[in-house]
Amino acid sequence: MREFVRPVAVAASIACFAALMATASTGDAFAQAKEAPAQAAPPQQDMALKQMALTEKQIEGVLAAAKDMDAITAKLPENAKPDPKITAQIEDVAKKNGFASYDEYSNVVDNISLVLGGFDPATKKYVGPDVVLKAQIAEVQADKKMSAKDKKEALADLSEALKSPAPPVENKGNIDLVAKYYDKLAAALGDDEQ
Repeated sequence: MREFVRPVAVAASIACFAALMATASTGDAFAQAKEAPAQAAPPQQDMALKQMALTEKQIEGVLAAAKDMDAITAKLPENAKPDPKITAQIEDVAKKNGFASYDEYSNVVDNISLVLGGFDPATKKYVGPDVVLKAQIAEVQADKKMSAKDKKEALADLSEALKSPAPPVENKGNIDLVAKYYDKLAAALGDDEQ
């Protein structure tokens, strides 16, 4: 089951990015979503993904901040309203780890998550989010240990994610950089979902 949960979490984050992009393009107001698996986002911000070229310093900053961010956000209820104390703590962690603000940290996490969603976890190679989702669908369909109810829910989630593709990675250098840190990033941004 552990091998299954991470792909579904990645698929959900891909679907989230696609939904954010679709909603942002129509100008509708909507509730704030999680920036990455295991990362809550109390401060309000513009939800359209602002793609950027990542740097090693930014990735190292995200890795350094992940444990502190998780400690703060793990205690928050799912649809928590912004709390000035929590917002201040999150801003402090972001600044302590080299970011100008939580918004900058969050945008970097969004860009990393966009790229991570296209990595095949078995080969640790970038294949694109559609290929990953199709492989996950095949894996769920072939799983004999999963209950029929869980299988139906997982297939519905994965199929929905496949209908709403993530935006393409604009900065191709991000793929190589995320590949270099793949294991650490997958652990820092994805393990809490397992």
